[in-house]
Amino acid sequence: MAFSILILLYLLQSFNFASSQSFIGINYGQVADNLPPPSATAKLLQSTGVQKVRLYGADPAIIKALADTGIGIVIGAANGDIPALASDPNFATQWVNSNVLAYPSSKIILITVGNEVLLSNDQNLISQLLPAMQNMQKALSSASLGGKVKVSTVHSMAILSQSDPPSSGLFSPAYQDTMKGLLQFQKDNGSPIAVNPYPFFAYQSDPRPETLAFCLFQPNSGRVDSGNGFKYMNMFDAQVDAVRSALNAMGFNDIEILVAETGWPYKGDSNEVGPSVENARAYNGNLISRLRSMVGTPLMPGKSVDTYIFALYDEDLKPGPASERSFGLFKPDLSMTYDIGLSKSSLTPSTPVTPVTSSPKPATVGWCVPKTGASEAQLQASLDYACGQGIDCGPIQPGGACFIPDTLASHAAYAINLYYQASAKNPWNCDFSETATLTSKNPSYNGCTYPGGST
Repeated sequence: MAFSILILLYLLQSFNFASSQSFIGINYGQVADNLPPPSATAKLLQSTGVQKVRLYGADPAIIKALADTGIGIVIGAANGDIPALASDPNFATQWVNSNVLAYPSSKIILITVGNEVLLSNDQNLISQLLPAMQNMQKALSSASLGGKVKVSTVHSMAILSQSDPPSSGLFSPAYQDTMKGLLQFQKDNGSPIAVNPYPFFAYQSDPRPETLAFCLFQPNSGRVDSGNGFKYMNMFDAQVDAVRSALNAMGFNDIEILVAETGWPYKGDSNEVGPSVENARAYNGNLISRLRSMVGTPLMPGKSVDTYIFALYDEDLKPGPASERSFGLFKPDLSMTYDIGLSKSSLTPSTPVTPVTSSPKPATVGWCVPKTGASEAQLQASLDYACGQGIDCGPIQPGGACFIPDTLASHAAYAINLYYQASAKNPWNCDFSETATLTSKNPSYNGCTYPGGST
């Protein structure tokens, strides 16, 4: 009987884990001359937990390659298409016919009309954005796709005039009238507002160690929002909630947020602050773990926003600093630039095996404990961070099975291990700013059981 219950729990866990991946997407940019064939990319994506792909255009070869894969596809109409879309409904109809109806076996879910149009400061183009989106929507509705394929546009975070603290988030007065029209359209049609939050750029403008930890989802003292008292433990949540506040301030509380781009470069020029493999792995890996936890943000608890990570591959023809060409999670030969736990083999819950901590390969089992010599300040930061990520810290509360001994070291050890176990057991989730380590020795004692390892 007990074994049957365990099997049932395992199956439920597997189902919930698989079904909860729908919010993880990736950007597929093509400003490069060394990309693998679309067919190879389609197979690569099917080997991962990525469920959605965002294209910046509507490349026929890629859309065809993703047919019958079940992967949702976001396609884009370029800024240069906006005038024709706005002025000619027939152009919108032809666009939908050519880029959507032509691919009945491909799962196209969203059309983005333009990219960061408001930031162009081209008033003529900005004034044509809403009519272009309206004509695109009408064309979809005429093709009986009005409820299946959504229409949106992508915004830079610079459309906010205020974002700190998050509760003060406001759209810039210069864009308020335009935003009101766009948001009313999106409310009427049930489409999300798409934004590009980049904690990487926030760190570049404030390159302090505590800012880096806050941006990388690593242990930190947090930042209290003076407007509502909520404590933020990472920059991503703060940026997304700033957009939520801006929407609420304009009365659009029911519009969903979609993160169209976010990522971290793994290398850059010598004068760039922040790019490194370690930082990129930490940001993207911890972001994915955060999304999978379904903790949500302080203003949107209990759910994860659809998030498209930038990017699938490097784009070697992009201008600008080296970091602009160094966001790719995969190389042209389809190997990983670094591992953030996206492969399906790392997503499926499995029965524990004996850990091998002496191997140089990343360990995926065992326990995560504080390193000897970790200071009280570091332990407290780790404890606060772990318990702030949605794990159950009840056992180290008074009366809990692990409350005794009532010491900071003991409580921190329990919390960081529980956080590690809840984060798909990725090695980077047992880092805690280099104050924690993996062990094969079970730290459980008396009636206090530490999850993990081979029991």
